[in-house]
Amino acid sequence: MADRLRILIVEDDASMRRSIGRLLRASGFLCAELDSAEALLRLEDPNAWDCLVTDIYLPGLSGFELVDEVRRSRPDMPAVFVTANDKAKTREQAQQKDRVAYLAKPFEGTALLDAIRKVTLK
Repeated sequence: MADRLRILIVEDDASMRRSIGRLLRASGFLCAELDSAEALLRLEDPNAWDCLVTDIYLPGLSGFELVDEVRRSRPDMPAVFVTANDKAKTREQAQQKDRVAYLAKPFEGTALLDAIRKVTLK
């Protein structure tokens, strides 16, 4: 792992995406901000990143489908799921995946930082 974690942010809400990016950069992470799962899959090397922070309910592929797709070539990719649509079924679906954390919006910045540390230190 690099000295500075490289985080991919996939969030269709531009304001939320920018806020997460600012927080992570201020905390010393390198970040790329993307507005869709498809944008991530078009990256030249999505496996060069250390962690994925993704909204669950995205247009097109969902965050769950995105993590599954990325993990076909990078099975150990840690992920933090975020959602404004917090439901028991959604939480259960997230918890069935390895190396993930789950946050309901709105969340504290420290909660996101803790979640990233938790999934990347395993």
